[in-house]
Amino acid sequence: MDVLLLSRLQFAFTTFVHFIFVPLTLGLSLLVAYMEFKWVRTGDEVYKRMAKFWGKLFLINFALGVVTGIALEFQFGTNWARYSAYVGDIFGSLLAIEATLAFFLESTFLAVWIFGWNRLSPKLHNASIWLVALAANLSAFWILMANGWMQNPTGFVLRGDRAELESFAALVSNPFAWQQFAHVLFSAYVLSGFFVLGVSAWHLARGSNVDFFTRSFRIAAPFTLVFALALVVQGHHHGSTVAKFQPTKLAAMESHWETMNRAPQYLFVIPDPANERNLVEILPIPGGLSMLAYHSFDAEVRGLRDFPLEDRPPVMLTFASFRTMVALGFLFPALAAWVWIRRKDPQSSPRLLRILPWVIPLPYIAIQLGWIVAEVGRQPWIVNGIMRTEDAVSAGVTAGQVGFSLVLFGLIYGLLVAVDVFLLMHHGRKGPKSSKNKEDDAQRQDADSGVASQGSPA
Repeated sequence: MDVLLLSRLQFAFTTFVHFIFVPLTLGLSLLVAYMEFKWVRTGDEVYKRMAKFWGKLFLINFALGVVTGIALEFQFGTNWARYSAYVGDIFGSLLAIEATLAFFLESTFLAVWIFGWNRLSPKLHNASIWLVALAANLSAFWILMANGWMQNPTGFVLRGDRAELESFAALVSNPFAWQQFAHVLFSAYVLSGFFVLGVSAWHLARGSNVDFFTRSFRIAAPFTLVFALALVVQGHHHGSTVAKFQPTKLAAMESHWETMNRAPQYLFVIPDPANERNLVEILPIPGGLSMLAYHSFDAEVRGLRDFPLEDRPPVMLTFASFRTMVALGFLFPALAAWVWIRRKDPQSSPRLLRILPWVIPLPYIAIQLGWIVAEVGRQPWIVNGIMRTEDAVSAGVTAGQVGFSLVLFGLIYGLLVAVDVFLLMHHGRKGPKSSKNKEDDAQRQDADSGVASQGSPA
């Protein structure tokens, strides 16, 4: 393997691992803030215990996620020096804002939240975790503005051999970046919702801390359903944005080869990229692809054959990732609706409680597939239309150096993921600390069992 391929593998690997941690941080911070808000508003100590228990899982995930993110920025200098020199004026400014504003705010108030129990008033303490949640999401905004610029460069001018910032307003109003930001946030919230639901279901299935986890379940249920539905609607609009700004990516996502009006949407396709066709195309919806891409059944959709071979992304990987992601994206609202229906008495549905812990990995898989569509579908460009990936890699590194660091990252990141999974499972299964309300939990559990035995549907 050459330096280019090894550098791409290294960045893809470290990004994927880093993004195992990020989505849970974005969504769980909001849920913890809301739980603590319920405690401040009602004085009910159960909500305080909820904020502490889910907050502990949030902290484990946050701490390990920070470590995995540090290496990413160094790679711009080590493996992608020509890219950094070419777009540093633009890309660097966004990363600098993210680090000095959002991450600084997030880290500072997270420390206030950790050490502020019993030192701050409840309202001020709750304000600190709301600021953490705001800063975490603000951090995602700046990162996705940077990635959105790579997908659809705006607000710049080419001077010599550099892309220089011309309009910051155009940079941060990039429609592609905003669609991407919304898509990532909604998917992160869905992931976090199913995480809370899965852990809660595990305990409820065993009759452990029934009141505590029933309340957690009830908080996560509407949160998950709202954002699962929003994700489907927003995903459709994001697809239209891809069609407008990246028609080759759209064609690869759908394995669409021939330019045509009233392009059908095939429900089942097996691509054959070597022969520039599909091996199998069945169950067409006439005009469906035109409608999905351009909101008109008669709109023209360009096929891959319309683009030079050297400008096309890998079809099979982009197509398979997109189709699997979409299938999962439609599964989540159905599961979330089931959860919402059972939210008042989740123990009355043992089947749902058995399923939900196994659902936790699915949003992670969907999000990683989404990143494959975004990044592989943009190839062969590192900045869409203006800089090819092969021109961005550093000239001064060798394949041996990148290969060695890739193996090293594999070992370290693999260890970090293992530690994260172990700690989350350990503390998640352990449950919250006991409290003086333990007796209340037992009483509520008895009451819940009594209700269930009176004929609630299973």
